[in-house]
Parts: sequence; C-alpha cells; structure tokens
Amino acid sequence: MAVRIKKDDLVVVTSGKDKGKQGNIIIIDRKKEQAMVKGVCLVTRHIKARRQGETSRISKEEGFVPFCKLMPICPSCKKACRMTVQNKLRACHRCKEAF
Repeated sequence: MAVRIKKDDLVVVTSGKDKGKQGNIIIIDRKKEQAMVKGVCLVTRHIKARRQGETSRISKEEGFVPFCKLMPICPSCKKACRMTVQNKLRACHRCKEAF
C-alpha cells in the first residue's frame, strides 16, 4: 500500500476545530494512523516541577491528528490534492506532477 503522507510534507486539515490550517508533519505514528503537524491541534499541558530549582509551567504543544483529517498540498499547483502512485512515486491527481 502506498503512503499518502510522509514526514516534512505540507498538509492541510480538512475537518475538526483546526479546519483549514496548514503545517508540516513533525512525527508520524503508523500504528495508530496519526500524525503530529506543526502549529495544529495545540493542547495545553500542565508540567509539574520535578527537581529543586525547577519551576512548574503551562505549555502548549502539538497533539496528534488522524490521517483521515489530513490532505497533502501539491508543491506545484499549491492546492490540497489526492495522491496517485506512478512507478513508486507519489503524484498529484490533478496536475500529475510527482513529489
């Protein structure tokens, strides 16, 4: 089975609270079929101080987004696109340009 998205691909979120946001993929979890996208699905984490001298803090980090909510953006036509596979190369379904 061909892979639709890979690390460092530019993707757009198609549904959910972050619909329309774009970002590059940071981490992919193939087993859970989720990806972490830069600047998308920000979650607040409360981090407790563990050592003396360290301070507790509240940080915002990226969370995981399911693959079904992500669509890759073609580098040539700059639009969200479906992928086709030609000779083990990913290509845009609209303009037929290989990634």
